[in-house]
This record gives sequence, structure tokens and C-alpha cells, in this order.
Amino acid sequence: MKHATQPSILKRTLLSTTVAAAIASAGMMGISATVQAEETFKVGLVTFLSGGASGPFGVPAAQAAETVIKAINAGELPPPYDTPGINGLQLESVVVDEAGGPTQQVEEYRNLVERQNVNAVIGYISSGDCLAVGPVAEELRTFTIAFDCGTPRMFEELDNPTYFFRTGLDAVADNVGAARYLQDIHPDVTRVAGIQQNYAWGQDSWLDFTLSMEQLMPDAEMVNNQTPQLFSGSYGSEISALQTRRPEIVHSSMWGGDMESFVSQANSRGLLGQATAILTTGESGLHRFEGQAPNGTILGGRGPFGAFMPENALSEWFNEAYEAEHGTKPSYPTSKMAQAILALKFAADNSGADGIPTSEQLASTLKGAEFESVSGTVRMALAGGHQAMQDMLYGEYHYTPGEGAELRNVRSYRGECVSAPDGQNAQEWIEAGFPGAQCD
Repeated sequence: MKHATQPSILKRTLLSTTVAAAIASAGMMGISATVQAEETFKVGLVTFLSGGASGPFGVPAAQAAETVIKAINAGELPPPYDTPGINGLQLESVVVDEAGGPTQQVEEYRNLVERQNVNAVIGYISSGDCLAVGPVAEELRTFTIAFDCGTPRMFEELDNPTYFFRTGLDAVADNVGAARYLQDIHPDVTRVAGIQQNYAWGQDSWLDFTLSMEQLMPDAEMVNNQTPQLFSGSYGSEISALQTRRPEIVHSSMWGGDMESFVSQANSRGLLGQATAILTTGESGLHRFEGQAPNGTILGGRGPFGAFMPENALSEWFNEAYEAEHGTKPSYPTSKMAQAILALKFAADNSGADGIPTSEQLASTLKGAEFESVSGTVRMALAGGHQAMQDMLYGEYHYTPGEGAELRNVRSYRGECVSAPDGQNAQEWIEAGFPGAQCD
């Protein structure tokens, strides 16, 4: 598997448009700077800058933040975000490496709020980190947006939140959508296996998928599921175990470097010649596989992100700006980071505040709101207005040498078709046969 060379990035960095030229010459955000303004809005940005998740996920997300923040401060975004800054203030960021695990991320979060004095926090790819940080955001009363992590446990365990939001979808939508796509595209499948990272994200993903398959494709047998440790990187024994069960489909919610390593190893060992993989996070590898994933591999992008973005003024701007600055097309982690920053601008611009909005003002504005994004219209319609509801999309990978990769046979499923109604337990909703689901 080929990987793009990662630039060196300091663990904690201040970013501003006043140093955009220096950032560009440095290749990324590997410098420190101070925004030259009397008053700024300061946001903490947390994403993987090192480790297996950094190349396909964390660094591209940080690059997206750089692109969007620079445009916000210059007033260069399309409407409705074409006013400079957020609520008239220049946006300054403090970038933190998400590596280290939940305990370290709680410490880093407290440092951002109590020492760096940020006004808000955007971040978190790992579901374990989200679960750990959410209660601390409520304790410290700090407006916080989870831009990517997907565990449905987040708002099940975080009772009646005030300050914590998620502007992307959860794993329920991913896996109900995956089952619906198989029902549409591979209705005769009878043997299905899986491989998931062994923590909340992987466990929840497999549960939601298997429960959905019981409802939608009851004749399909779940023959095996492997659960390697997060970031283990080597999957020979798991691949062998899967091959012995002769699956026709292999479902995986693995993400980042783990997902790419599994695809490479499973392809070279013949598993993906025997079975079709359905990768719920696979879109992040669309332009990285370089033909090492078989054509026909099913990819998801955790919603209308990356190559699944709809055509609108914001997505057109983002596609062009990101590729011009970073030399590759934006993937779903980049567009989810862009979406979270746009949500912050929406909340600040509409808060009615004079100067820096308080966390209370930001939270009350975003709660239950609708705002425009690179992914279309975002509805904060779940978890009492703290969780986004959007469409779920899947498509088939196709690579042509000399021309690159594309998605074919794309299907879209309404948010109301793949997400439990607000206030309902997702597993109970699936087991009851998706009551109230709107799939037309």
C-alpha cells in the first residue's frame, strides 16, 4: 500500500491567516504564530497528527481546517458564509494531536480550555476519545463539536447535553445503510463475515449491521467476525480465519491505516477475490488504494462527504480550494472537518452576541438548527438537537490505470431511512423492523 509522505507537524500549533504564506512554505501547520488582531475567536482543533490514523484521516482533516479557516478569515467562502471571520472576529486555532488515547485526550482538552483559553473545541476521530471528552465538555461548559467519531453510545451515555454536539452521523446510519445497499445490490447473498476493530466503534458497528441484516436479509448467515486490536496493522490470522468460512461479503468498519492495511493484505492473500468487501469508511481510501482494492469493492463515506458530496456552491469551492492547496481531492474526513467549522461559523454569526459568543449562545443557536454545508443541508435533528441527520450513501470502487478511481452504482438513503427517530434506542428500533423509517 502506498502512502503519501506526511509532513512534520508540531504537537500544538497556532494557526492564522496572517501567516498563511509561511504555513504554505512550511508544507503544513508545523510552526507557531500569533494572530495579529486585538480580539480573536480561539478554537481548539483535535485530530490525529501521528500514528496510523494520521495519513488517511488526521492530517487531511487538519489540512481542511487550514483551508477553511483561511477562507473564513478572508471572507472568501460562498454564501451564506461570505462575511469575514466568525461574528466579525478572526478565527485562530490551536491544533492538538489526538494520539495517546482517551486519558491523554481528557488532559489535552482541559489544557485547551483552562490554559490555552479556547472559546470552543472541534475534534475527535476516535470514538473512545469522544466518549471520554464529552462529559468533560459538559463539566467545563465549553462549546464542543465532534466532527467525525461515530459511536452511537455518545449521546446514550451523555445524558441531556448542553455543550457537546456532533455534526456528522453515527454508526447506526452507516450500518443500516450498508445492509440496505446489500439488499439492493446483492440480494442473493447467503454468507456474510466481518472484521472490526475491538473497541466501542467496531463492536457497535457489527451489532447494528447484523441486526439490520436480520431484518432486511434474514436468509443471509453471519458466518464469522474477527476483532483485531485497534492499530494492530497485521491481519494474517484474521484473514485466514475469514477465508475458511467462505463468505461472499466481508463487512468492515475499520478505518484509517487499519482499513487500508487490511484491504492490501486481504487482496494479496486472495480473500477479496473470494468475497466482496463492504467498507463503511472506505471512501477515505478512494484515491489512496491506487488499484490495490478490487473493482466492485463497496465503499461508504459516513454520509454525503468526500466523493459523495452533492454539487453545490460550497462543495465546488471546497473541492477546488482543497485540491489546489494540498494536491489531492478531498476525502470524507476533510469534508467532515469543513462541516464542523461551518457549523461553528453558523452558530457564531447567528448568536446575536456582541463580540465573542459565549458557549451558551453558541449551543442554543446550533441546537436543532439547519445550516448549509459542503454536504448540503445539515439538520441537527437527533439527540435533542445535538446530533446531525443526513443521507447515507454507498457506491462501488472502480479504478482505471492512468485515469484513477471513481465511484459507480451509488445509492443514497434518506436520513429518516437509516437513523432511529429522536429519542428511540437504535438497536430496539432496528429489531422492531425500523418503525417509522421513511425510505421512499
